[in-house]
Amino acid sequence: MADETQKTECKDGFFRCLMNPPKCSMLRMIVIGVLGGVIVWGGLNTGMEWTNRSEFCMSCHEMTIPFEELKKTVHYKNRSGTTVQCADCHVASSKTPTDYVFKSVQKIMAARDVVGHIQGTVDTPEKFEAYRLTMAKRVWERMKDRDSKECRNCHDFKTMDPEKQKDRSVVKHEGAIEDGKTCIDCHKGIAHKPVHQLLEQEEAAKTAKKEG
Repeated sequence: MADETQKTECKDGFFRCLMNPPKCSMLRMIVIGVLGGVIVWGGLNTGMEWTNRSEFCMSCHEMTIPFEELKKTVHYKNRSGTTVQCADCHVASSKTPTDYVFKSVQKIMAARDVVGHIQGTVDTPEKFEAYRLTMAKRVWERMKDRDSKECRNCHDFKTMDPEKQKDRSVVKHEGAIEDGKTCIDCHKGIAHKPVHQLLEQEEAAKTAKKEG
C-alpha cells in the first residue's frame, strides 16, 4: 500500500517524490550525492582561495618581511598596473586539474610554515635572514621541478616579441630554449632580497672541498 502511495506521489511531481522517496531510492542517493559534492567542493575551494590572499599570509607577522621586499619590485608596481601576490608565485595556478592537485599539496606543505611560526623559527628579522637561503633554495628547487610553472602562467617564450627585448635578453632567451633551461635557472632573486650569490658561494665551497 505504501509503495502504491509513493508511486502516486511521484506521478504528481518531481519535488513531491523527492520529499517522499521510497527507502534507498536511487533518486535520493543521487541528489544527496550531488548536493554533498557541491558543498564539500565549494567549501574546499572557498577555503583554498581565502588562504591564498596575501593578507592571510601576512597574518604571520614574519611574512611582512618578504612582502615589503616584493612591493619594491616591478612584479608588484609597474607602468601597466599589473601585480602579483604571494600565491601567484608560491602556489600553482589551478588552470588544469593537475595544477589543482599540486595546489592542494602546496597547502598541506604550507602547514610547516605555521609550525615554524609557532616555534618562532623566523619570527625576527635576524632569524629570517639566517634562514633565508634555506627557504629560498626550497622554493627554487620546487620551481625548477615544475619547469617554473608559476612564472610561465604569465610569461611564455612562444609569445615573447624579440624586437621589443634588449639584445642581451634575446640571446639569453634563445640560449635558454636551446639548453632546456627554465625561468628560475636565471631569474633568482627578482621578487625578494637576492641571495642567489650565497648559493653560488656555497656550491663553490663544496666543489673546493671535493677537489681538496
